Amino acid sequence: MAGKGRGVRDVTDPLLDLVRRHSEPVVAQTLRSTVAAVLAYVVALLLSSEPAPLTAPLTALLVVQVTLYTTLTTGVRRVNSVVVGVVIAIGFSSLVGLTWWSLGLIILASLVIGRFVRAGEFVPEVAISAMLVLGVTTTRVAATAWDRVLETLIGAVVGLLFNVLFVPPVWVQPASESIEHLAGRMRDLLLRLGDQVLGQVPVAEAAARLHEARQLDHDVVQVDAALRQAEDSLRMNPRVKEGLLSRVVLRTGLDTLEISAVVLRTACRTLTDLAKARTGEPLFRGDIAGALRELFGHMARAVESFAVLITTQVSASAEEAEDRLVQELAASRASREVVAHLLLDGVREHPRQWQLHGALLAEIDRILDELDVAKRSERLVEELNRQSREQREKYPWVAKLRARLGAAPEHRLDALRLPPE
Repeated sequence: MAGKGRGVRDVTDPLLDLVRRHSEPVVAQTLRSTVAAVLAYVVALLLSSEPAPLTAPLTALLVVQVTLYTTLTTGVRRVNSVVVGVVIAIGFSSLVGLTWWSLGLIILASLVIGRFVRAGEFVPEVAISAMLVLGVTTTRVAATAWDRVLETLIGAVVGLLFNVLFVPPVWVQPASESIEHLAGRMRDLLLRLGDQVLGQVPVAEAAARLHEARQLDHDVVQVDAALRQAEDSLRMNPRVKEGLLSRVVLRTGLDTLEISAVVLRTACRTLTDLAKARTGEPLFRGDIAGALRELFGHMARAVESFAVLITTQVSASAEEAEDRLVQELAASRASREVVAHLLLDGVREHPRQWQLHGALLAEIDRILDELDVAKRSERLVEELNRQSREQREKYPWVAKLRARLGAAPEHRLDALRLPPE
């Protein structure tokens, strides 16, 4: 009985976990795609002459994406690919039957034409549609072809309407959590560097910190993927009033953390080289090591405050995070000056590896400069202006319409309001 109970739990636990995680993008996408596919099948049964119009739910399954923006763009490209494939099949069916060489020829023609009609990732769908239609008997080609077009249109329309009526969530929270996780990894690494500079450091330990810094590149890639999804969820979403500003705040924040991660990796390499040159002795003199530890601690808290600043959704919390960031940056710069004077005195007495000391200070300066609040504001304004200019050039009619309606500019730095998750 105990074994049987464990077996039931083994089956139900993943289902319960899926229910608990209903707010995650993967779970929400699974549920939304299922409902849209079923609705498309029901509508196709009413409108199509096919006994099992499975193309409709298949299209809806592929069209319903995790964001409204990708749903609209995917739906248009998919309908385009299917219609082109059907037209190609009808043309071939009137000339040749289904043979090995005609099959190869229609696949080749479909893939080439699919590139010209800009089917995007649905280029293979052009060939698939052509093959399925060509595979029926000649007398049934026209009926089957247009049934497939009808089912595709039904699936695409149902998928589009489903995401328009039931707008997908804004996936800012998962992206924010990913950014905070990246900043947390950087904070922990800085704190470990502060502990590492105290006393003698084995080369293996310094190399381990360098490997940890290199792993930050993988974290950046994962955060970038989550942020791209969040950016798509903000586009064309009626729940978002300041979509451009929200996207720019998160994107520029990730850019800053990415640059800081690269410089931090270089700093770890500098400390590793120093450990190799000073085996059997401390990396730094006692007072220098203590000052460095304090400096790395302030920098760790500055990185954490920066992540909170760019991911917070409440103005009061943003102001608190900015105040903490300003304080930690000021403390970091003060500690940096102390370290610089101590290192200079030490180099005058013992000039060994003086270039590594200078490199470490330069890398610390670069990180502090990237996290600077004034520089962040300048970067935000520049990026907002650039993207606004590109949108006006790409869609001039939108700018004219907003001007006639007297609408305020979309980007206002004091109006960041993201919808609740």
